[in-house]
Order: sequence, then C-alpha cells, then structure tokens
Amino acid sequence: NNVTDYGSNFMFVQHVLSMDTTFEGNELQWRAVEQPALHHVAYSLIIACEFLTGLLSGAGACVMLSRRRAPISSFHAGIMLASWGLLLGLLLWFGGFMVVGAEWFLMWQSDSWNGQDAAFRFLVSIVTTLIFIHLPEPVHLQPGNPAMKDL
Repeated sequence: NNVTDYGSNFMFVQHVLSMDTTFEGNELQWRAVEQPALHHVAYSLIIACEFLTGLLSGAGACVMLSRRRAPISSFHAGIMLASWGLLLGLLLWFGGFMVVGAEWFLMWQSDSWNGQDAAFRFLVSIVTTLIFIHLPEPVHLQPGNPAMKDL
C-alpha cells in the first residue's frame, strides 16, 4: 500500500514528524521535523524495512514449508531466515513507531494521526510468531529418541 498509494500513508509520516496535531502549546515542539525531504527519507526507510521484513519472513516460511519433512537442522535454516525478518519488523514497529513516533514525536497526543494501535497489533503478531517458531521440538519427535520407534 505504501508504494501503490504513496500519498495516503506519506501524510501520516508527515504529520507525525511535523508534530502538527499534538496538544496545543506543547513544550516539546522543538523536536518537530518540518523539512519535506526528511519526511520522504523517513517514509522510504519505513517502506524499505517493511519490504525486507516481508521478504525475509516470507522466504523463511517457504524454506520451512519446503523442508517440513527434512532433518531438523535443514528446517532450522528457514526458522533463522524468518527470525531475521521478524526481528527487523520488531525494530520497525516497536523502535520506529512506538518509541520514535509515539514517544519522541508524541504521536500518542494526536487524535487523527496516532498509529499506536496498529503498531501494537503488528508487534503482537510478530512476537507471537517468533515465540511459536522458536518453541523447542517436542521430545517424542527428536531424532534418536527411543520413543520414535513406537510411532
């Protein structure tokens, strides 16, 4: 969406960085970034991070799917690839949106340009997925376990 409808979400970045919808008389207004070129740079970084997050996570999922019956060491390559993508997403939505956007640029004060809820939904999905893919393999499925003969 950020690429095909650049203008809509660019307005979000522009308003957050400009801090033009924070509380009236805000003492922290000195933090505002009002140069349009920097708005485009910030938005381009967001798009690049989202693209890499999707690419790495998707590639990791494909590797895991294709190696679901392969030895676990081979399957783990997909887990690591997906983990790098998910960690990049964690940095973007927690570091970029929750810390920088919401706290430094006071996005939480805006009624119209507050992306905290959306960022939180992404974070919950990312953290849940990271936990799930890093759960230990059930003991009964581990190679060399005598219980494997009974299956």
